[in-house]
Amino acid sequence: MPVQRFYRREAGPGRSLQRAALLCPGVSIDAELCYNVELGGPGPLSGEQKKVLQWLLCPPHSAGLTEEPTLQAGDGERLVEIGPRLNFSTAWSTNAVSICQSAGLSRVSRVELSRRLLVKPGDGEDRTRSQVEDLVGSLYDSMTECIYAQPITSFAVQTQPQDVFEVDILGKGRAALEQANDDLGLAFDAWDLDYYTSLFKRVKRNPTSVECFDLAQSNSEHSRHWFFRGRMIVEGLEQKETLFSLIMGTQHHSNQNNVIKFCDNSSGITGTEVECLYPGDPSQASPYESRRSTRHVIFTAETHNFPTGVAPFSGATTGTGGRIRDVQSAGRGGHLIAGTAGYCFGNLHIPGFPLPWEESAATYPSSFATPLQVAIQASDGASDYGNKFGEPVLAGFSRSFGMRLPSGERREWIKPIMFSGGLGSIEDTHVKKEEAEPGMEVVKIGGPVYRIGVGGGAASSVQVQGDNSSERDLGAVQRGDAEMEQKMNRALRACLERRDGNPICSIHDQGAGGNGNVLKELCEPAGAVIYASRFKRGDPTLSVLELWGAEYQESNALLLRPADRDFVERVCRREKCPVDFVGRITGDGKIVLVNDLHSGGEAADTGRCPVDLELDWVLGKMPQKEFVLERVAPSLRPLSLPPGLSVLAALERVLKLPSVASKRFLTNKVDRSVTGLVAQQQCVGPLHTPLADVAVIALSPFGLRGAATAIGEQPIKGLVSPAAGARMAVGEALTNLVFAQVTALKDVKCSGNWMWAAKLPGEGANLWDACQAMCEVMGRLGVAVDGGKDSLSMAARVGGETVKAPGSLVISAYAVCPDITATVTPDLQDPEGKGVLLYVPVSAGRHRLGGSALAQCYAQLGDCSPDLDDPDKLSACFNTTQSLIKDRVLSAGHDVSDGGLVSCLLEMAFAGNRGFDVDLTLRCAGVLDVLFSEELGLVLEVAESNSDQVCQRYADAGLLCHRIGTTCGFGPKSKVRVSVCGQEVLDEPLPSLRALWESTSFQLERLQANPLCVQQEEEGLSYRTQPYFKLTFDPAVTPLIKDPGLAKPRVAVVREEGSNGDREMSASLFMAGFEVWDVTMQDLCSGSTTLDPFKAVVFVGGFSYADVLGSARGWAATVTFNPKAREEFERFRRREDTLSLGVCNGCQLMALLGWVAAAADGGPEVTLTHNKSGRFESRFVSVGVLSSPAIMLRGMEGSALGVWVAHGEGLMQFRSPEAQKRISHASLAPLRYVDEAGSPTEEYPLNPNGSPQGIAGLCSADGRHLAMMPHPERAVVGWQWAWVPGELRASVDASPWLSMFKNAAAWCQSAG
Repeated sequence: MPVQRFYRREAGPGRSLQRAALLCPGVSIDAELCYNVELGGPGPLSGEQKKVLQWLLCPPHSAGLTEEPTLQAGDGERLVEIGPRLNFSTAWSTNAVSICQSAGLSRVSRVELSRRLLVKPGDGEDRTRSQVEDLVGSLYDSMTECIYAQPITSFAVQTQPQDVFEVDILGKGRAALEQANDDLGLAFDAWDLDYYTSLFKRVKRNPTSVECFDLAQSNSEHSRHWFFRGRMIVEGLEQKETLFSLIMGTQHHSNQNNVIKFCDNSSGITGTEVECLYPGDPSQASPYESRRSTRHVIFTAETHNFPTGVAPFSGATTGTGGRIRDVQSAGRGGHLIAGTAGYCFGNLHIPGFPLPWEESAATYPSSFATPLQVAIQASDGASDYGNKFGEPVLAGFSRSFGMRLPSGERREWIKPIMFSGGLGSIEDTHVKKEEAEPGMEVVKIGGPVYRIGVGGGAASSVQVQGDNSSERDLGAVQRGDAEMEQKMNRALRACLERRDGNPICSIHDQGAGGNGNVLKELCEPAGAVIYASRFKRGDPTLSVLELWGAEYQESNALLLRPADRDFVERVCRREKCPVDFVGRITGDGKIVLVNDLHSGGEAADTGRCPVDLELDWVLGKMPQKEFVLERVAPSLRPLSLPPGLSVLAALERVLKLPSVASKRFLTNKVDRSVTGLVAQQQCVGPLHTPLADVAVIALSPFGLRGAATAIGEQPIKGLVSPAAGARMAVGEALTNLVFAQVTALKDVKCSGNWMWAAKLPGEGANLWDACQAMCEVMGRLGVAVDGGKDSLSMAARVGGETVKAPGSLVISAYAVCPDITATVTPDLQDPEGKGVLLYVPVSAGRHRLGGSALAQCYAQLGDCSPDLDDPDKLSACFNTTQSLIKDRVLSAGHDVSDGGLVSCLLEMAFAGNRGFDVDLTLRCAGVLDVLFSEELGLVLEVAESNSDQVCQRYADAGLLCHRIGTTCGFGPKSKVRVSVCGQEVLDEPLPSLRALWESTSFQLERLQANPLCVQQEEEGLSYRTQPYFKLTFDPAVTPLIKDPGLAKPRVAVVREEGSNGDREMSASLFMAGFEVWDVTMQDLCSGSTTLDPFKAVVFVGGFSYADVLGSARGWAATVTFNPKAREEFERFRRREDTLSLGVCNGCQLMALLGWVAAAADGGPEVTLTHNKSGRFESRFVSVGVLSSPAIMLRGMEGSALGVWVAHGEGLMQFRSPEAQKRISHASLAPLRYVDEAGSPTEEYPLNPNGSPQGIAGLCSADGRHLAMMPHPERAVVGWQWAWVPGELRASVDASPWLSMFKNAAAWCQSAG
């Protein structure tokens, strides 16, 4: 099909161009966009169709499209066009086509966006060809993009599907399988080759190429975990236990509160009864109703290391997506709530920011992304996916390490870690999957099949990354489409919420091994027949092998009874989610794939089926593999620090180490408020500092029951002692979790994730020692592992050297919270003006420095690591602290971890924006040992009046509790003073030390955001004190309703593809007294629903159509060009008894439609475009309410309230200065971002997007229509607020923002 091209100059440099300019100063890059539009049918677009396309592709007030390019290369300049690889449609294209279809452009079948870049050396710059090539190479991701030598004229790819062939084991024996192993990249080891040769000889038939590929994926190390289930011979002694049985043994010492463990996609623990909202009929527009049910807490965690190493952004998106599907696929379906994320990468080598411990001469393989690329792009990918899907990320870690050890061996995260965890809930009635029964439908739900992720399970199992072919590695990495995953999630949630019962009998997520693996898991042990023609294919050239083995994302597999097919089809139609009924359960114990691609029916070719396997051959009990492990004695040297090293000089290094330093570069760009169920996210204190120890979520917006999770990982200590590193990981997880009240220590369960080069010399024995140590200490503590994953190919080839990553164990502890408000954060609060600081060491008298941040910052490991010497002390510490939290005695608390005691104290000061004066009278150790040792312990702040009783309660538990100092000062003039045994060793202004701690993060920020904004935030921290909050009304007072006996007013919560803020909005409106309806744009476009019965319409936040053509552009196109939708909204707007609210994406929509700030011609006076920072912003800001006609804001004037923002395109651009002045003078901009004096501000990040005059919201002249970028629906109860000054805390339990919704309900009632 022909491709028509349209060009548009890019308004400003994108983030990648800004990054390139920083990395290569003196070079300028001009850019224009090229929209490559594939058309079905003959001839070009008509003039009218081109007008629609122009409307879609051009932002308002822009120059428009041209059909000829405008950039031309001059002398010494380089013009390059970069676009997506053409072998599959991008997620961008999927959404763009969906928009075009909604706007009536039915002939558009694919749209791909390419960028034409003109690289111009500066005056006097003499760039070599290789330098220019390096620069161009930094501008695109070679996994998903390529350089177009010529403009695109067709998307057709000359690919011939590979025929299915037999592997002649019967004729040629093992040699035939060895050949297939090489040709297909199966990663079979010698054991596999022997086993499958024997198997097929025994059954007297040859396998097909598809069956060999299937076996390689399904039985890869990645999928089968052979090492953890294998027979271990350690130092010549056969062990009675496997690693897996050791881990399962931890359950014997813990409370038996698991509802799911070791047998499903997620684990789960006993939850509680809660009240939740459910749509009356999720297959159509319907009112929400409140129901009580028992919901359990589920958790899962996994890593996506190999794909992230090859293509950081894409690898991290699909890692996040895969973990989300694990939560979806628990039992008969789970509900997602929140995620966690972690990253380990090598030395960063940030240009212009040398870190003295990084080896400047180190080289990195071209087949892997650099550590700096991983740090930025992987976190970009995971954040982007979660933001678009609508899952907040609430906790995590980041760690950088690269070092040449005393033995000469290089250890570094060349192959990085991308960790993703997820908390969710599951209905009690959905915990257990049903067995497959003959006649059940086998269903695939989600995106179509693409030639991506082919062989990922095998590729991830290669012992040393770099030994596989690079093309095969690229082919094994997937693409992510958060929009598709969200549509699938909505369809699945509709099934879970059906009043008549969940139609899903069983569900499994598609991951490693693709269809072949997931469909076998689903139908085991009954067996199934699957038809190739019934899969929706995104690429007609797919071979049967690719269809069966590709790990294309956003897809799950279900079992349904035939009677439920109609309901599922109706739901999927409503949610625009593809669904395929691909086969049926047979009951014969076989998995059969019928190749009917060309016959289109059930009858296959006369030849044999590509897959015809007994399930027992593939998934049955197979012989254990045997692993012979030998220990390799580590070459350790005592730590040798520079003579006379001062505390300040040491801090100048330690506070810049990524594991210690600020994580602001991660938290600012990821949504931490979506769902409205977030009780504690990463950022704390008046300056929103990323230092929380624990993440806490609610199970319902209507109660205080919830769950908490916290992470522990100490891989650098593991290089000194694997056993100590494992024990310290457990200890760190618990000293983090302790700051949220949980039901009991023995109720705590953990996911254990192992990332280890276990099959290389010495490393398998190290992993064995670490696992034994973890299990033993958990047995003493009474906590247990209930799930986890392993990744055992954590090494990379660098030249002729094998570089192993440090062996890593990540512990994710989680538990039920009886009261989500019973949490303690690190920010010092100086209670009663007399805050006292207490130090509770778990290993009193020990000050070991091995594996510490201080050691790493001097390019050493040391020889003696901190350890959890007495688990009983940790139990006592945990239980005592929990009792103090329950009694609300602690005002602040933080655990001692990376960076030691002094870093812990400083972080509490940074978080609270307060100083302290501390004297550590800890004898028998040097100053640096006392301050920088990372022994487990807690630092607490209490009121002077409570200090004695707190110390006594720890003493009664057998613990030391040292009174070490006091909190003093608030704001930028605060100082921190540290003495050791009466000798002052540190006396510095708080802002100067905080600047050190923030410096690495801000350097990374400069590479991912507008440097001017970064500079503004960095400088602002040196003088800021706290946000301005003011309350001018009583939130507990309800607006008067003329006739309380009237029926509740109806509100339609309208959502589009990609909306993700509808549930918290619905809960807020429900609390305010509305009858709340769930209405989709599909309901309105199809004519099945009308807006006539509704008094109010709310357009919710999110990323409609992933914002691919600009914020809310696709949504506006549906309203503008779909005749039924256009008529509904015009009629609703003309009525005088209605009002509307648009939040975030809904605000962008209302501006585009002219419902607010309309010009005389009816068009928009305001459009919302990319934030001045150039990226998504997640902040808790102060917004002032001005006098205005806005009905919903009546009585709130003069207040300044804390509220969440979470958007990428919130910058309000006015058509002209006159338009801006006119709107302001008419009081139609009632909401303003305010500074610390309460004045409207454009200062970043107090104003997160740069809107002029701090404008955060707009209203219509009659006050009925209000559009705002902040999210009031995520701040309607006090525990949703990120921070509240002490004097206002009692006032926000009934949050001021709920008054806005109550105003709306009262007006709607009286307007009737």
